[in-house]
Amino acid sequence: MVTQPPPAAAGPLRGTPVVPGVAYAPALLVHAEVSPEAVAAFDRDQYADADQALAAYDAAVGAVADGFARKAAAASGDAAQVLTASAGLARDKGLRGAVRKQLRGGDDLLAAVHAGVDQFVTVFTGMGGLMAERVTDLLDIERRIVARLVGAPEPGVGTPEGPCVLVAEDLAPSDTAGLDPALVRALVTERGGPTSHTAIIARQLAIPCVVGAVGVMALEAGTPLLVDGTAGTVRTDAEPAEAEARVAADAEQRAALASWSGPGRTRDGVPVKVLANVADGSSAATAGEAPVQGVGLFRTELSFLNRTEEPSVEEQAGIYGAVLAPFRDERYVVVRTLDAGSDKPVAFATLEGEENPALGVRGLRLSFGNPGLLDRQLDAIARAAAETGTETWVMAPMVATVAEAADFAAKVHDRGLVAGVMVEVPSTALLAHRMLEVVDFLSIGTNDLTQYTMAADRMATDLAHLTDPWQPAVLQLIAITAEAGRNAHKPVGVCGEAAADPLLACVLVGMGVTSLSMAAAAVRPVGARLAQVTFEACEEAAEAALSAADPVAGRDAVRALLG
Repeated sequence: MVTQPPPAAAGPLRGTPVVPGVAYAPALLVHAEVSPEAVAAFDRDQYADADQALAAYDAAVGAVADGFARKAAAASGDAAQVLTASAGLARDKGLRGAVRKQLRGGDDLLAAVHAGVDQFVTVFTGMGGLMAERVTDLLDIERRIVARLVGAPEPGVGTPEGPCVLVAEDLAPSDTAGLDPALVRALVTERGGPTSHTAIIARQLAIPCVVGAVGVMALEAGTPLLVDGTAGTVRTDAEPAEAEARVAADAEQRAALASWSGPGRTRDGVPVKVLANVADGSSAATAGEAPVQGVGLFRTELSFLNRTEEPSVEEQAGIYGAVLAPFRDERYVVVRTLDAGSDKPVAFATLEGEENPALGVRGLRLSFGNPGLLDRQLDAIARAAAETGTETWVMAPMVATVAEAADFAAKVHDRGLVAGVMVEVPSTALLAHRMLEVVDFLSIGTNDLTQYTMAADRMATDLAHLTDPWQPAVLQLIAITAEAGRNAHKPVGVCGEAAADPLLACVLVGMGVTSLSMAAAAVRPVGARLAQVTFEACEEAAEAALSAADPVAGRDAVRALLG
């Protein structure tokens, strides 16, 4: 049961901090609804039969999907990939089939659309995990289709008239991807977790963000809000002079951080590789201009979300080569093999009809029944590495046993590449010392490691406190993995969203993590923060976080130590 928040005078609203920064501006409340008047005026009996109604549905879907595609073309990195996935979801044949079934059963078009979407919402919610994250996308797609059918504007975030704090129950990818940071000073949502689409895109745009702030939609539009994206607080009682002073101090600090030019190291000279997460050649080119020492996570599956057939080895090599090329100058790229499945369905790889895809055949597990899929991808990666001359490391996602790690490493080593695995499953962390006997490095994916450790759907607002990477149990698994790396004298990195948190980055380094990979927008704040602290201070911060009773206590303790 979720209790109602206390009145503003009793203290600030609290949520999960996602993107650090301080902002002060009036609240702009977003209600993602189609015009009720347009819906009421819609003639539900205008279609002669189910086929004619389905044709109208197809036309509306095409317009919605094309809108997502246009926004994707204008975006880059994570935002572009999320929008491309939404376009694919809008055109999904299964959804169309559900709508068609309802129409033939006698439903009018609007009722059929709602019933079809609701069927998939129920399925995705029941699956939990990453699939539940798509519910927000589905509901957004339904609203946009209905708007097209009734002749109303598609709902969503309009262009603000002035600076604002955008407040919403949740935000669809199509809303967050097009935000203007010059006007939208901060994002606050009532739902969502630290790895939701809102959070991921907010990091890319470097907009201060707090998610899971229960009760925020009860605020009045225009209420001045002081948002602290580091502490996760939203205040309505701040004096304007105090708020403006805090914003000015934060802006000054951010300007100082923006001047950081690398390489990554603590104040006393301990090296920490600061790397970028990329999705394609475009995002790699952008990241290549940042002060990074390479790429810590190339998400190969994001290049194939809209592909129905597996590309040839030659075509794959060209795609991978575009990512490797910007880093041939004494830097390196860590390529993740296909992490298809769950919320990232790839038509030529993903199994259909799984009851729980988040715990099913995804990542490396796809190669168990289709070994050629992995072999061809590794051949393409090896070819791209040879053609570009870029040092290339390759890692597999969703590894759970030492035998899986050994088999994968043998395939990678046979092609002359550096082999590693991702630490996303708790068993991999607990056996990290044995994993490092057969692989060259480990990379911790904190998003999935947190979800699987805490047995909590990362999109469940009521469980946002569990899906926080500051959870002591999650940090303990990271510490175990980092210690194994120290003992084996092999690198252990973090490539999940936790690496983009400057405060948590210090904790991770104190545990023994040797590299941090993140969205390019987070590179300078993280690098500059590490440059301000000694390695000994990082070790003290790690001990404080590991000893804390909960994430809030951990953040407060580390902030008190590091300032």
